[in-house]
Amino acid sequence: MPTLNTDWWNYGGITRSVGLVVVPAVFVRDYRLALVSLEGREVAGSVQLDGARGGEAVSVALPELGVRETVRADAQGRAPFRFRVPAAKLWSPQHPQLYRLEITSGGDTLGDRVGLRMITTRGRQLLLNGEPLFLRGISVHEEYSADGGGRVRDATQARQLLEWAKSLEANFVRLTHYPHNEHMTRLADEMGLLVWSEIPVYWTIDWTNEATYRNAEAQLQAMIGRDHNRASVIVWSLANETPVSEARNRFLSRLAARARALDDSRLLSAAMEKHYREDDPDVAVVEDPLAELVDLLSFNQYIGWYDGSLDKIDRVRWQIGYDKPVFISEFGADAKQGLHGDAGAIWTEEYQAELYRRTLRMLGRIEGFAGTSPRILTDFRSPRRPLAGVQDGYNRKGLMSEKGVPKKAFFVLRDYYRDRAARAGSR
Repeated sequence: MPTLNTDWWNYGGITRSVGLVVVPAVFVRDYRLALVSLEGREVAGSVQLDGARGGEAVSVALPELGVRETVRADAQGRAPFRFRVPAAKLWSPQHPQLYRLEITSGGDTLGDRVGLRMITTRGRQLLLNGEPLFLRGISVHEEYSADGGGRVRDATQARQLLEWAKSLEANFVRLTHYPHNEHMTRLADEMGLLVWSEIPVYWTIDWTNEATYRNAEAQLQAMIGRDHNRASVIVWSLANETPVSEARNRFLSRLAARARALDDSRLLSAAMEKHYREDDPDVAVVEDPLAELVDLLSFNQYIGWYDGSLDKIDRVRWQIGYDKPVFISEFGADAKQGLHGDAGAIWTEEYQAELYRRTLRMLGRIEGFAGTSPRILTDFRSPRRPLAGVQDGYNRKGLMSEKGVPKKAFFVLRDYYRDRAARAGSR
């Protein structure tokens, strides 16, 4: 959305490949397919034809599961379907099972690979396919600097970022702060990484401008429209760090309602903020009208970096009055890779590692703690970060340098996630 301030580099021009697709007069524009019942292994969805007049036959097939259904399009070109797949293996990070999907109508055939899974919540618990889930996450920007910088240009670079995330023992990536290239979500399907996808409603925008809202809604619709069949995507995020106001609340409430109408099979969230109680500065409070509208209660916090010293991390207690899973969407500290010193010396790898140790202990005391995605996988370019000799135009919160060299905090988080995975049976 239009804003004067961002903390990432907005690369100009066409940064993704462009293709021209030639189709017949009546063609398969889109489809939706989702698991709607765990017990009955029931799948439901619809196919959307362009150019249809009604009555066209549409074949929906999952050959590996022995499924082939024929349905008819209505006058608007929509052909709903519903069937059972009792032999289907469900998609999960441990077993990212994908099945070949073939949709045919007249002279047009659309092929895809789909996973079947269900994401839900129960009180303060996250459930994937009915089983408890802890999100061992990391935030990722769509930037690949290892060979000179710039946006991720192809699937090879996208895969490298996701392989680095996997090497952290992560099962989840938060794709900040805009929808990433389709390479990322398709590879996440294949590699078994859960995904948070977000639109750039960021910091302070003009909440009262209807054109700004239409821009946000158009980006939301495009994001959901592209990735609503990706099993990896479990969270649609509406915004990041937006201060509470009446105008902001109205804006995001409209977006939330639109997201629900577009896709009710995934969780809705947004990265919110926290504040402290006036009578006790060691009690951090998460209180936001938006929390009533989302499924996953998410917020960013930087205690020990922008907010107090390392010692403050040990003192803070949390007040979160919502019966929903709690997800810490950002925490972290800057460190220049190769800069070493005492654990109390900022910008050093040792300081960043110590902040991670203390923060992970603190987060473990939050009731309903369901996961985190620290900021961030690798250092990335930012116009707000000019400190010579340390930042040099980069946000240095990466667990790896812009060249992919791990810092000490990388191994702190990896060991924590490895332990969480072992205790949870690798969920």
